[in-house]
Amino acid sequence: MLRKYSSLLSPIFKVTNIVENVHNKRELNLVLRNSEHKLSLCRDVLRTTPSRNFHWSLPRSKREDKREMLASMPVPDEGTEGEKTVDVDSLVQRAGNIYPDKSTFSTLYDGIPFSEIPIFNISVTKNNTVFSVTDAKGVVKLFRTCGLEGFKNARKGTNVAAQATAIALGTKAYERGFKTVRVRVRGLGPGRMSAIKGLQMSGLNIVSVTDNTPVSWNPPRARKQRKL
Repeated sequence: MLRKYSSLLSPIFKVTNIVENVHNKRELNLVLRNSEHKLSLCRDVLRTTPSRNFHWSLPRSKREDKREMLASMPVPDEGTEGEKTVDVDSLVQRAGNIYPDKSTFSTLYDGIPFSEIPIFNISVTKNNTVFSVTDAKGVVKLFRTCGLEGFKNARKGTNVAAQATAIALGTKAYERGFKTVRVRVRGLGPGRMSAIKGLQMSGLNIVSVTDNTPVSWNPPRARKQRKL
């Protein structure tokens, strides 16, 4: 840029030499006016000329970038995200028979004893959700998984896949005459609550929900944490 406007700046740099050689006051005023005019031109040119901004930052390691990426990822859904909390105490006061007792197995639901009601078994994992319908004796009548329903790879473990599979299997069970059912849930995963919602949406009358998730009181040692 200095080379481009050297014709404007060169007279200004030589003002001191000119002033030393001028002995007349009138010539000195002309020289100073000329230099002031040149300076104003330079100021206008420098103001209108776009300047280039340089952005620089310190180099970052790949490990820090990976940590930030993992920290920004959403927390995996355990199947309880977005569910409403229930005040159990108020439910117990309103309905005294909410928990099973000695007379539960002989209680009639839609004319069927509780001990003879068919069971909907739901096995939930983080990769898939497995459904099976059995009679009271444990004989399998219907079987369905998210993979058989058409979901592939990582989509098998989503809550959407579990709900869609539950609706399809619940509708088929309803057509076969299984209208009043019991539900047993086993395992933890995204499709845990969505599967029960799908069974309700298919029109089944769910009289009980049992959680059969195994709890180990002396589990094996956990794997060491991944180094990122």
